[in-house]
Amino acid sequence: MSDQPSRPTLALIASEAGVSPATVSKVLNGRTDVAPATRERVEELLRSHNYAGPGGGRRARRSGLIDLVLAGLDSPWAVEILRGVEAECAERGIGVVVSLVREDDARPPSWQNLPALHHSDGVILVTSRMTRQQRRQLERAGVGLVLVDPVNLPDADIASVGATNWAGGLAATEHLLELGHRRIAMIGGPADMLCTQARVDGYRTALERAGVAVDRQLIRYGDFRHRGGFARTRELLALPDRPTAIFAGSDEQAMGAYEAARQAGLRVPEDLSVVGFDDLPTCEWMSPPLTTVRQPLEEMGRTAASKLLQLLDGRPLLSPRVELATELRVRHSTAPPPTA
Repeated sequence: MSDQPSRPTLALIASEAGVSPATVSKVLNGRTDVAPATRERVEELLRSHNYAGPGGGRRARRSGLIDLVLAGLDSPWAVEILRGVEAECAERGIGVVVSLVREDDARPPSWQNLPALHHSDGVILVTSRMTRQQRRQLERAGVGLVLVDPVNLPDADIASVGATNWAGGLAATEHLLELGHRRIAMIGGPADMLCTQARVDGYRTALERAGVAVDRQLIRYGDFRHRGGFARTRELLALPDRPTAIFAGSDEQAMGAYEAARQAGLRVPEDLSVVGFDDLPTCEWMSPPLTTVRQPLEEMGRTAASKLLQLLDGRPLLSPRVELATELRVRHSTAPPPTA
């Protein structure tokens, strides 16, 4: 008799979990119609037995498709990411299935079920939240995963692509300080997003290095969209000691800041300097052209696709996290503060 331990079977996992083999199969395939407590119990047993399924944890055959999951296509930001993903995949003969999934949409099918629906090999998930449970579901189904500008990172080893947001926030604020501004406001995106936190931290660091006190009244949080920038700028301009400059945290929020300034009878940059973040193609055509921090969005998309294809080929990543360099682009929306 061999002393080698027998390979765990689906039936064994089901028996130890006190569920049917069909339930274990649902967990392995990322189905959502399993009670959370049951799913957790089954997943723990799968991990403890190192169960990889009949395919060894990876699909035996590749479909030649990947899923690109976006929160929306109504932003030029998302279009630039899409452009990069498609360009990289086209060079490798890989098809891209684009899916739009709202973060607050709990109705099935949820995004983690998309690979099964589309028979795709991997997922690039853009500006979304990831849980350990969702990651495990994809791993059990043998689906590769890369995050782009994620809201959070549930595990340090998860593959992700972003930009040097802290350095960008620092550069934007230092530019305004060098022009002589001291009342500099910051409009971030959603407060729980990693990129927002990094940009605000860069802003704070620049002020502290210059010996300028951080005024909490001047830090606001928006949604990275025009409306958020407009609303937060109106609040800032209503302060008794209003800012002379605004770091908008995204180009779309900067556009909203332009309109709020116009409605308040202020000129950019004579009365209010504005800096954005992203360097969307529209920045050069704004009036005045927008000073902004460029993050290489198309390259971020390309890098995410390249990392995913590397994972699918079974090649190890040199580093799970990649941050591409940002660069300040000075145009005509910033100037020294108005004299008293």
